[in-house]
Amino acid sequence: MKKYVFFIVMCCVMAACQRELSPRPYGYFRIDLPSNEYQQLDSVFPFKFHYSLSARVEQPNQNEKGWVDVFYPQFDARIHCSYERFEESMFQSHAEESHTLAYKHVIRADAITEQVFINEEKNVYGILYEMKGNSASQVQFFLTDSVSQFLRGSLYFNSLPNPDSIAPVLEFIRRDVVQLIETTEWKNL
Repeated sequence: MKKYVFFIVMCCVMAACQRELSPRPYGYFRIDLPSNEYQQLDSVFPFKFHYSLSARVEQPNQNEKGWVDVFYPQFDARIHCSYERFEESMFQSHAEESHTLAYKHVIRADAITEQVFINEEKNVYGILYEMKGNSASQVQFFLTDSVSQFLRGSLYFNSLPNPDSIAPVLEFIRRDVVQLIETTEWKNL
Protein backbone atom coordinates (compact mmCIF):
# COMPACT_ATOMS: atom_id res chain seq x y z
CA MET A 1 0.00 0.00 0.00
CA LYS A 2 2.78 2.42 0.90
CA LYS A 3 4.42 1.82 -2.47
CA TYR A 4 1.23 2.78 -4.32
CA VAL A 5 0.76 5.98 -2.30
CA PHE A 6 4.39 6.96 -2.88
CA PHE A 7 4.06 6.23 -6.60
CA ILE A 8 0.85 8.32 -6.90
CA VAL A 9 2.43 11.26 -5.00
CA MET A 10 5.52 11.14 -7.23
CA CYS A 11 3.34 11.09 -10.36
CA CYS A 12 1.43 14.14 -9.10
CA VAL A 13 4.68 16.01 -8.36
CA MET A 14 6.08 15.20 -11.80
CA ALA A 15 2.87 16.26 -13.52
CA ALA A 16 2.84 19.57 -11.63
CA CYS A 17 6.27 20.54 -13.02
CA GLN A 18 5.28 21.48 -16.54
CA ARG A 19 7.71 24.34 -17.13
CA GLU A 20 11.45 24.12 -17.09
CA LEU A 21 13.10 25.71 -14.06
CA SER A 22 16.21 27.83 -14.41
CA PRO A 23 18.34 29.52 -11.78
CA ARG A 24 17.97 33.23 -11.17
CA PRO A 25 20.49 35.34 -13.04
CA TYR A 26 23.04 37.22 -10.97
CA GLY A 27 22.11 40.80 -10.24
CA TYR A 28 23.98 43.80 -8.95
CA PHE A 29 22.97 46.51 -6.55
CA ARG A 30 21.74 49.75 -8.00
CA ILE A 31 24.42 52.41 -7.76
CA ASP A 32 23.35 56.03 -7.37
CA LEU A 33 26.07 58.11 -8.95
CA PRO A 34 26.67 61.68 -7.78
CA SER A 35 26.76 64.55 -10.26
CA ASN A 36 30.05 65.37 -11.97
CA GLU A 37 31.09 68.54 -10.15
CA TYR A 38 34.72 69.53 -9.68
CA GLN A 39 37.05 71.48 -7.45
CA GLN A 40 40.65 72.50 -8.03
CA LEU A 41 43.62 70.86 -6.33
CA ASP A 42 46.06 73.67 -5.75
CA SER A 43 48.39 73.06 -2.83
CA VAL A 44 52.01 72.07 -2.23
CA PHE A 45 52.16 69.93 -5.35
CA PRO A 46 54.01 71.23 -8.45
CA PHE A 47 50.85 70.75 -10.51
CA LYS A 48 47.18 71.54 -10.21
CA PHE A 49 44.07 69.94 -11.65
CA HIS A 50 40.33 69.60 -11.10
CA TYR A 51 38.98 66.56 -9.29
CA SER A 52 35.50 65.38 -8.34
CA LEU A 53 33.63 66.80 -5.34
CA SER A 54 32.72 63.20 -4.46
CA ALA A 55 36.42 62.38 -4.02
CA ARG A 56 39.06 63.52 -1.59
CA VAL A 57 42.76 64.01 -2.10
CA GLU A 58 45.10 62.10 0.18
CA GLN A 59 48.85 62.18 0.42
CA PRO A 60 49.83 58.61 1.38
CA ASN A 61 53.36 59.55 2.41
CA GLN A 62 53.89 63.07 3.74
CA ASN A 63 57.62 62.83 2.97
CA GLU A 64 57.00 62.18 -0.72
CA LYS A 65 55.85 65.45 -2.30
CA GLY A 66 55.08 63.80 -5.63
CA TRP A 67 52.59 61.15 -4.49
CA VAL A 68 48.89 61.90 -4.24
CA ASP A 69 45.76 59.73 -4.29
CA VAL A 70 42.33 60.82 -5.43
CA PHE A 71 40.12 58.60 -3.27
CA TYR A 72 36.43 57.86 -3.90
CA PRO A 73 35.15 56.58 -0.52
CA GLN A 74 31.67 55.78 -1.87
CA PHE A 75 33.15 53.36 -4.44
CA ASP A 76 36.36 52.33 -2.61
CA ALA A 77 38.40 53.38 -5.64
CA ARG A 78 41.67 55.30 -5.93
CA ILE A 79 43.51 57.14 -8.64
CA HIS A 80 47.15 56.75 -7.62
CA CYS A 81 49.15 59.69 -8.98
CA SER A 82 52.90 60.04 -8.89
CA TYR A 83 54.86 63.09 -9.98
CA GLU A 84 58.53 63.28 -10.85
CA ARG A 85 60.88 65.93 -12.14
CA PHE A 86 63.43 64.59 -14.61
CA GLU A 87 66.24 65.62 -16.89
CA GLU A 88 65.22 66.21 -20.50
CA SER A 89 67.27 63.20 -21.64
CA MET A 90 65.16 60.91 -19.39
CA PHE A 91 61.79 61.72 -21.03
CA GLN A 92 61.87 58.71 -23.35
CA SER A 93 62.53 56.25 -20.51
CA HIS A 94 59.66 57.69 -18.42
CA ALA A 95 57.23 57.46 -21.34
CA GLU A 96 58.32 53.89 -22.12
CA GLU A 97 57.97 52.86 -18.47
CA SER A 98 54.39 54.19 -18.38
CA HIS A 99 53.60 52.36 -21.61
CA THR A 100 55.10 49.14 -20.21
CA LEU A 101 53.16 49.44 -16.94
CA ALA A 102 49.91 49.92 -18.84
CA TYR A 103 50.55 47.02 -21.19
CA LYS A 104 51.39 44.64 -18.33
CA HIS A 105 47.60 44.35 -18.03
CA VAL A 106 47.33 42.85 -21.52
CA ILE A 107 47.38 39.38 -19.94
CA ARG A 108 43.94 39.92 -18.36
CA ALA A 109 42.55 42.72 -20.51
CA ASP A 110 40.47 42.00 -23.60
CA ALA A 111 41.70 45.18 -25.28
CA ILE A 112 43.72 48.31 -24.53
CA THR A 113 42.94 51.63 -26.18
CA GLU A 114 45.07 54.75 -26.17
CA GLN A 115 43.85 58.33 -26.39
CA VAL A 116 46.32 61.16 -26.92
CA PHE A 117 45.84 64.49 -25.15
CA ILE A 118 47.59 67.66 -26.30
CA ASN A 119 47.21 71.06 -24.65
CA GLU A 120 49.86 73.30 -26.17
CA GLU A 121 48.55 76.36 -24.33
CA LYS A 122 49.26 74.77 -20.92
CA ASN A 123 52.22 72.72 -22.20
CA VAL A 124 50.58 69.43 -21.16
CA TYR A 125 50.84 66.31 -23.30
CA GLY A 126 49.78 62.80 -22.43
CA ILE A 127 48.17 59.47 -23.16
CA LEU A 128 45.12 57.85 -21.54
CA TYR A 129 45.14 54.03 -21.54
CA GLU A 130 41.82 52.20 -21.11
CA MET A 131 41.79 48.47 -20.41
CA LYS A 132 38.67 46.47 -21.30
CA GLY A 133 37.86 43.27 -19.42
CA ASN A 134 39.08 41.80 -16.13
CA SER A 135 42.12 44.00 -15.71
CA ALA A 136 43.27 45.06 -12.24
CA SER A 137 43.54 48.68 -13.39
CA GLN A 138 41.03 49.82 -16.01
CA VAL A 139 42.37 53.35 -16.56
CA GLN A 140 45.93 54.66 -16.59
CA PHE A 141 47.48 57.84 -17.92
CA PHE A 142 50.60 59.93 -18.02
CA LEU A 143 51.06 63.65 -18.52
CA THR A 144 54.25 65.55 -19.23
CA ASP A 145 55.64 68.82 -20.48
CA SER A 146 58.23 66.63 -22.31
CA VAL A 147 61.06 68.63 -20.74
CA SER A 148 61.16 68.14 -16.98
CA GLN A 149 57.78 67.17 -15.45
CA PHE A 150 55.98 63.85 -15.46
CA LEU A 151 52.67 62.89 -13.81
CA ARG A 152 51.45 59.30 -13.97
CA GLY A 153 48.11 57.98 -12.71
CA SER A 154 46.29 54.67 -12.45
CA LEU A 155 42.81 53.79 -11.24
CA TYR A 156 42.29 50.84 -8.90
CA PHE A 157 39.16 49.51 -7.22
CA ASN A 158 39.58 47.78 -3.89
CA SER A 159 37.62 44.75 -5.10
CA LEU A 160 37.91 41.88 -7.52
CA PRO A 161 37.84 43.13 -11.10
CA ASN A 162 34.42 42.38 -12.54
CA PRO A 163 33.69 44.60 -15.52
CA ASP A 164 29.92 44.04 -15.36
CA SER A 165 29.50 45.10 -11.75
CA ILE A 166 31.76 48.17 -11.85
CA ALA A 167 30.82 49.41 -15.34
CA PRO A 168 28.70 52.41 -14.26
CA VAL A 169 31.21 53.50 -11.62
CA LEU A 170 34.11 52.98 -14.01
CA GLU A 171 32.48 55.21 -16.62
CA PHE A 172 31.78 57.85 -13.94
CA ILE A 173 35.40 57.87 -12.74
CA ARG A 174 36.76 57.69 -16.30
CA ARG A 175 35.01 61.01 -17.02
CA ASP A 176 36.68 62.39 -13.89
CA VAL A 177 40.07 61.18 -15.12
CA VAL A 178 39.52 62.91 -18.46
CA GLN A 179 38.58 66.09 -16.56
CA LEU A 180 41.75 65.73 -14.47
CA ILE A 181 43.86 65.35 -17.62
CA GLU A 182 42.23 68.27 -19.44
CA THR A 183 42.62 70.65 -16.47
CA THR A 184 46.17 69.78 -15.41
CA GLU A 185 48.58 72.69 -15.29
CA TRP A 186 52.22 72.85 -14.22
CA LYS A 187 53.17 75.38 -11.60
CA ASN A 188 56.13 77.63 -12.26
CA LEU A 189 58.88 76.39 -9.98
